Amino acid sequence: MTTRTPTNPPAQQLVDGKLGAAASGETYPILNPATGQEIGRAPDSTAQDMDAATAAARRAFDETDWSTDVAFRIRCLRQLHQAILDDAESLRELTTAEVGAPAFLVAGPQFDTPVDTLRWTIDLAESYEWSRDLGAGVTMGVSSRRTVRKEAVGVVAAITPWNFPNQINLAKVGPALAAGNTVILKPAPDTPWLAAELGRLAAEHTDLPPGVFNVVTPRDNRVAAMLAEDPRVDLVSFTGSTATGRAIMAAAAPSLKKVFLELGGKSAAIVLDDADVASAASMAAFSVAVHAGQGCALTTRLLVPRASYDDAVEAAAATMASLGAGDPADAGTICGPVISAVQRDRILGYLALAEEEGGRFATGGGAAIQPGDLADGFWVQPTVIAGLDNTARVAREEIFGPVLTVIAHDGDDDAVRIANDSPYGLSGSVESGSLERAKSVATRIRTGTIGVNGGQWFGPDAPFGGYKQSGLGREMGVEGFEEYLETKLIAEPA
Repeated sequence: MTTRTPTNPPAQQLVDGKLGAAASGETYPILNPATGQEIGRAPDSTAQDMDAATAAARRAFDETDWSTDVAFRIRCLRQLHQAILDDAESLRELTTAEVGAPAFLVAGPQFDTPVDTLRWTIDLAESYEWSRDLGAGVTMGVSSRRTVRKEAVGVVAAITPWNFPNQINLAKVGPALAAGNTVILKPAPDTPWLAAELGRLAAEHTDLPPGVFNVVTPRDNRVAAMLAEDPRVDLVSFTGSTATGRAIMAAAAPSLKKVFLELGGKSAAIVLDDADVASAASMAAFSVAVHAGQGCALTTRLLVPRASYDDAVEAAAATMASLGAGDPADAGTICGPVISAVQRDRILGYLALAEEEGGRFATGGGAAIQPGDLADGFWVQPTVIAGLDNTARVAREEIFGPVLTVIAHDGDDDAVRIANDSPYGLSGSVESGSLERAKSVATRIRTGTIGVNGGQWFGPDAPFGGYKQSGLGREMGVEGFEEYLETKLIAEPA
């Protein structure tokens, strides 16, 4: 079993190359969501700290050759990657303790995969075509040779959530630095320690110049908002709720800075009438139970043929009930705790709403009771909601918990209509006995990613993002790397 109290050094902020406390000296508690107990404290960064980090990032971009020296950037980032590998075991333990991530996920998208993604990004930057010759062109009788150059945007504010902090921290910081930008990382106050550890490793084990990479950990959202408002920041890269994304867009508008937003989702798992409905329903339930449903791309709506509705509900409920909610440090756990008491109560509020709207619980429907030192953790029963259609709020709003809503459809066209009847467009899946039929339906779904017959879309080289209110731009892959670049055309006499 993983230790409940991590042995990592205390969390510190990193500003202008220096690790330390917040200017005020104030801290706030970091809780283990499985126990509800304090496991550390984080610096409560102030407006003064944020101003200093922004000034340092601006100065490092404007006054050093970081943005133009690709070989130096590659060397520094390889040092950071190696430092993470060298400290991997303690970082894995911290991930389970701070995030409540089940151990099997830590060996995948909660830690190991993001670290490999950083290596992939470094390799990409090393081989990337930073300039491209367009050849000669004639405009108004003038012959010119044109060159397209890719250059860093400038100062990047990376604002990250608590559900997959290693993955999202590295998916922003890695490409932004590799592209030549300087970075201010602002993690969620529920998971500041992992970001602080990234800053510590950068400060202690790399040749990154002061100010190139900064980590600030304010608890006050008003301090974090400074990053979107500050004209010294050139790009805000944010992952989180759609409501916060709107606020960031509004705050960034006066300076017309670039904004990348990866926001919410209410993705649909579509099961067609020639599929194994019970198997597909069980798979969908398993997916939503993973990490207590705290993933924006999880398929939290299960759309099944009306004739097979009861069978689908029964299969999904059986899977959810068998998984339960358990200690994330145990190797067999799929559904761990939710991140906080606030999140637990929010989910329970949605479950009460489901009953008010006329739904019923095929399994779950409340808080989960745990023994021993887990008794004060933040637990929700994996839940299957039946008896509602796509107009219900629990079918339309992002709950971010282990909650699956099963909805009946009346054929392929109706399934497509229901899937697309959402303000979101992040992900989804289609299951059919015919691959061609499944692909035909998939092409009609308005989402940024979609899996067909069990196909998995997540990977370092795979761009991720959504349509509609699920965000702007793409993260990871070549497309994600290029979010952090500007395009310049240089013309000279031919």
